Amino acid sequence: MSLSIAIQMDPIELVNINGDSSFALGLEAQRRGHKLYHYDVKDISFLDGKVTAYARPLILRREMGNHFSTGDEQKIDLSEDVDVILMRQDPPFDMGYITATHILEHIQSKTLVVNDPVSVRNAPEKIFLTKFPSLMPPTLITSHKRDVEDFRAQYKDIIIKPLYGNGGAGVFRLQEGDQNLSSLIEMFQQFYPEPFIVQKYLPEVVKGDKRIILVDGKAVGAINRVPQKGEVRSNMHVGGEAQKTILTKREMEICETIGATLSELGLLFVGIDVIGNYLTEINVTSPTGIQEIQRFDGTDIAAIFWDCIEARL
Repeated sequence: MSLSIAIQMDPIELVNINGDSSFALGLEAQRRGHKLYHYDVKDISFLDGKVTAYARPLILRREMGNHFSTGDEQKIDLSEDVDVILMRQDPPFDMGYITATHILEHIQSKTLVVNDPVSVRNAPEKIFLTKFPSLMPPTLITSHKRDVEDFRAQYKDIIIKPLYGNGGAGVFRLQEGDQNLSSLIEMFQQFYPEPFIVQKYLPEVVKGDKRIILVDGKAVGAINRVPQKGEVRSNMHVGGEAQKTILTKREMEICETIGATLSELGLLFVGIDVIGNYLTEINVTSPTGIQEIQRFDGTDIAAIFWDCIEARL
């Protein structure tokens, strides 16, 4: 089977070839003989029911400083010229991302879009989590100062972060008696038009924030991300250290609880975050971590992913 695959992602020139999951997925697709195209979300257009993109044929190489080549830009029909579209541009989950899901929804009957654009639109990471209340920590979504004050009075130690943020940006920890609460809420209200999210601080985070990858609803690999001393964020690009790990019984229960729903919604490539016994995020936009997992335990998630896609087609 030879497929034509369009990768909708950020500039290929800027990827970290030793950490980027999109690069690994593309490289495995190419190894299988599939043809790759690359385009940016700003390159797609909709006209009279047809969805097109200004895309470039793409060849990938695991060579630092020489990791890609592209052909001449061409206008391709995403329903006629392409078998699979990977929506892989990084968050934030903003109106540009939402608009892309609306446009790609028109071609789902002919082209497999991963992840399903309707489900992606309905599953922003921190809100989709609320579909599974038994798995998540105490969580408040609000714009109101009084609600945050009451929440902190109850739980003493809390985390405040943007509802549509990513990569650990804008994450704050406020302990009981911290006098910055009012100023912080004012800042969030000024810079973010949407509500923000508040959660009980989970002290287990010092032992790690586990990233688990699910393909078609099944857990296929994980890494543990340990924050630096004095830091509440475990994201690797802000200094979190990746460590080899195995799944606990509780983590397997979490994956089994959400797995069927993910598969039914066409969310075929998902990364969840687990701290202690709690599910804290469900990442459906551009989950990462598969290269680190392969380095630690040899699990080739890119191959598992394409086995899944080829079986579906």
